[in-house]
Amino acid sequence: MAAQSGRNTRQKDVIREALGACDVFISAQALHQRLVDGGEHISLATVYRRLNAMADSGQADTVRMNGQQMFRLCGDERHHHHLVCVACGRTVQIDPPSETWLRSIAEEHGFTVESHTLEVFGLCAQCRAARAQSDGVDAVDDADAGAAVDAEASSFGLNDESMPSASRNVSDGR
Repeated sequence: MAAQSGRNTRQKDVIREALGACDVFISAQALHQRLVDGGEHISLATVYRRLNAMADSGQADTVRMNGQQMFRLCGDERHHHHLVCVACGRTVQIDPPSETWLRSIAEEHGFTVESHTLEVFGLCAQCRAARAQSDGVDAVDDADAGAAVDAEASSFGLNDESMPSASRNVSDGR
């Protein structure tokens, strides 16, 4: 069976291409529906197996959002994490926190680090503004929002100077 997992098949190619056409994280069910709507005859189980194999090999990123495992083709082979908008799916890849910071936080609480994941879910600026407009409330000033995030982050020990800032590979989700 291990020999079969490395084979290139038409279904693997179709799934990879469909995932690559998505700018946002997508569930296996939604990707399967896109494939079926496009005339492909492929089982949901095959889509699940292939997406999980891609995630295991580092070809796809995966996050859990709203109780579902979501996938996105990984364009960056370096270790990274994500900011994900829960409204529109916009995704920003961010650099991981420093190993020094991780070890110090773990040590402070009596842990050793074996592995880590960091995905941050919230509203992007556009969705936050749209929500504020639809609620009839003025949009939150970015400086005020930043101060609130900093205050909450410091309560978790997340304001260490070794924490990286958001960086490259912004996906619009539109």
